[in-house]
Amino acid sequence: MISNNEMIRIRRQMQRRIRDVVAERRRTREQDPTPASPGADQEVCVADNGPG
Repeated sequence: MISNNEMIRIRRQMQRRIRDVVAERRRTREQDPTPASPGADQEVCVADNGPG
């Protein structure tokens, strides 16, 4: 079984890795203004045609 201290350490390590990946992706996106795949960062809009 994992102790509480180990769980805290693992959680912090995971958060650090996630933060690093997000920062790296942000840097890459800022360097290359064109998205890697078309529509990757676009919002999806759904038309509302009213009832029925």
